[in-house]
Amino acid sequence: MKIKTRLRAGFAFLFIVFIFFGATALWYIQRISADSKLILKNNYETLTYTRGMRVILDQSPLPLNSQSFAAFNGQLTRQEHNVTEPGERIATADLRHRFEQIASNQQQDSLQQVARLMRVDLQKIEEINLAAILKKNQAARASASQALTALGFIGGFVFLILLSFSVNFPDFIDQPLQSLLTGIREITEKNYSQRLDFERDDEFGQVAKAFNRMALQLSEWEGSNTAQLKSEKLRIETIIEQMQDAIIGLDEAGKILFINKAAEQLLGIHKQAVTGIPITGLEQRHEMFGFITGNRIPAGPVEVAAGGKKKYYKIETREIAVPNYKAIQEGELHKATLTAGRVIVFKNVTEFVERDDAKTNFIATVSHELKTPISSIKMSLSLLQDKRIGTWNQEQEELLQQIHADNDRLLKLTGELLNMAQAETGKLQLNFARETPAKIVDYAFNLVRFAAEQKGVRLELDAASNLPMVWADVEKTAWVMVNLLSNALRYSPEDSVIKVTVIHQANNVVFSVQDFGKGIEEQYQQHLFDRYFQVPQDGQNKAGTGLGLAISKDFIEAQSGTIKVESKPGEGSKFTFTLPVVQ
Repeated sequence: MKIKTRLRAGFAFLFIVFIFFGATALWYIQRISADSKLILKNNYETLTYTRGMRVILDQSPLPLNSQSFAAFNGQLTRQEHNVTEPGERIATADLRHRFEQIASNQQQDSLQQVARLMRVDLQKIEEINLAAILKKNQAARASASQALTALGFIGGFVFLILLSFSVNFPDFIDQPLQSLLTGIREITEKNYSQRLDFERDDEFGQVAKAFNRMALQLSEWEGSNTAQLKSEKLRIETIIEQMQDAIIGLDEAGKILFINKAAEQLLGIHKQAVTGIPITGLEQRHEMFGFITGNRIPAGPVEVAAGGKKKYYKIETREIAVPNYKAIQEGELHKATLTAGRVIVFKNVTEFVERDDAKTNFIATVSHELKTPISSIKMSLSLLQDKRIGTWNQEQEELLQQIHADNDRLLKLTGELLNMAQAETGKLQLNFARETPAKIVDYAFNLVRFAAEQKGVRLELDAASNLPMVWADVEKTAWVMVNLLSNALRYSPEDSVIKVTVIHQANNVVFSVQDFGKGIEEQYQQHLFDRYFQVPQDGQNKAGTGLGLAISKDFIEAQSGTIKVESKPGEGSKFTFTLPVVQ
């Protein structure tokens, strides 16, 4: 029988017992209540009537006046309708006969004699009802005693049933649960030989069978999994050994677990000599170990001299975390991560560094070679636009202006490429000097003021008073300011404002350029300072080269400053950079 069926049957039996007990108690209570009602309704009312008639006889002179006569007659009539006990009807009839004699007899002596007889009749009626009350009271007590005995017997029987149910039922549920819990604990300790033996056909028996099947399958899996793990381990070791990148594996204590052939060649060590040795003891073997043990892993490539040739390696390290289940309390597991060690990879990026250097040198050479003819073209265009040489028609004049604008754009592009090449090769030359922030801003304003007036954009400066001097390259910092102002002009609508703010904050002077144009979406902001990145245009603004902000970042960071952007679509953009104060 299933547990659900047993529970339903047990609770149904308890429900029937409670219904029987309640029905019996209710029957006895109703019986006692009926006896009590009879005493109150019949006998008590008769005593009330007789007392009222006795009071009239005692307090009213004979013969009775009309009021006393009517009152006595009313009480007597009620009594005649409330006769319930044996002998009470005869006494009540005698009382009626005596009362009629009082009504017809006017002699005083006779009236007194009849009144005494009437009192005797009233006393007889009272005695009959008092005897009935006593009898009914005894019957009610007997019923109550009987009810108490019956309810006590039934209650004791119900108590024994509940006691048996409360003692046996928890064991019926708890014993298999405890066995199951013990079995699960054994399984967690990898004791797959644990089995449950429930000789039952209910759900617990089914759980025991399922548990035993699970333990058997785990035992089989454990046996086959060991061989599989060894095979996988050998496969992984083979893959690591054949990888071109140098790889070193460390355990959680910092000891070398494995090292592949590429790492042996790079570091000049042998696997057998260093396996199991802490990596901190190998700092003198090679400078690479110094980067690893000192947690000084550089962000860029590391130059290594090998075989009379420079090679570049990028060092990457990753923590190896494995899941770990710990018991916080009995029966409660907590999943955490356990550090199993680290893997250090030395990626050979020599080819990429050489290509990048070749690219940078090519750009620098081309930009330098292009700058001279472009400057010559600009000079020639200036001569052509001189009115003293001759005049041009409107179409020719527009063509010259377009050529002049494109020439300026090419000249700016070559300048930016040269600056970028200098920054990439580390040949960026800075001429530091003590200078006031106002001079930097004025220099930039003078260069963009005409373009701003042509577009109808107003330049506003909000500079704090008594600003300290900065330690900076004025020309390159002004170039950054001009670049930010030019970008702000490009994306500002006509008749708008560009606000420049300069404040002193801690040990820096903070410059900010804020426009109120269309703004920059958040997805593009993190790439604004990347080389060649351009925000997608809507066709209304000409796209730049994608180098201006990248070069600005190089210039500012080379002066120990920072640069950032804050922007919301539809609200404009705010570019901010800092320069250190002269100490």
